[in-house]
Amino acid sequence: MVLEIAGLSPEEESVYGLLVVSGRAAAADLANQAGLSLGGAEGALASLAAKGLASPTDGTPPLYQAAPPDVALLPRLKRGADALDLAQRETARLIESYRNTMRRRDAAQLLEVVTGAEALRQQLRQIQSTVREEMVWFCKAQYVAMPSGSNTDEFDALARGVRYRVLYETAFFDDDGAIDNVVAGVRAGEVARAVPHLPLRLAIADRAVAVFPLVAGGPQGSPAEPTTALVRDSNLLAALLALFERYWEDAVPLGIDDSGELAGADGPGRPDALTATDRRLLALLVAGVADKAIASQMRLSRRTVQRRIQGMMERANAATRMQLAWQASRRGWL
Repeated sequence: MVLEIAGLSPEEESVYGLLVVSGRAAAADLANQAGLSLGGAEGALASLAAKGLASPTDGTPPLYQAAPPDVALLPRLKRGADALDLAQRETARLIESYRNTMRRRDAAQLLEVVTGAEALRQQLRQIQSTVREEMVWFCKAQYVAMPSGSNTDEFDALARGVRYRVLYETAFFDDDGAIDNVVAGVRAGEVARAVPHLPLRLAIADRAVAVFPLVAGGPQGSPAEPTTALVRDSNLLAALLALFERYWEDAVPLGIDDSGELAGADGPGRPDALTATDRRLLALLVAGVADKAIASQMRLSRRTVQRRIQGMMERANAATRMQLAWQASRRGWL
């Protein structure tokens, strides 16, 4: 029943299709062709005429002619599609109301335990395939379920207009290929920042559902059976969101420089006091990236990296790298 959405019964759809093909036909002929009784064909024709899909002639017996499908059917199909869309939205609202009610009565509706790396991967893929507005992440070093660069769902979501805010701890950049993968994400629209350390792994979709570990897993725990929690709208979710925002506020922004490499995002009004190479090196240093990873990213020797850092420390009259970071911010080098 293809035309059921337009309000046609199976008999009406069959008779209308025969009228479109034949041009004009009597009820008896249509009954034979459609395998209906004469009364069934006449009833279908009367209903089609009432809906504006067919019209009879004045002869006896009358012949029936189909109304043009583009004139008669398309408006009905649009009304049916609009009604279906409205019904879907109302159903979604009722589902959410039901879930909210159940969450207050059943803790299992608030927190779901996910065991195993494969189950965790499926959950992360599912929430990214359905996210509508924003994903936020804590990305720690040494993956549990998704190796760096394997989260292709992020690129699909970014293409749909979903915003991604991702916090990386500095040890993350020591993993093979990690910097190149972050560059690819930022190029696709990801908003990235870095902090020295993150307290846990975390993903939150649309401020409505969060995924985070309950016990250690991956290379530092049990690689076979990470145990993860999926938590929905609750005070716990609000606390996790607040935790993310607090770390995000203090993190160092990351961006792509003119040479296409990962670097700290340039601030407005920054005087051009350093060479492009030193600015990029300093941004990675302030983000907490280790000398070895900086050297690999910038294709410099480790000794050259250390020599350039020492030169900037002398220029800024800084005794330590922490003082260099403070002086770089004060002088507008970042």
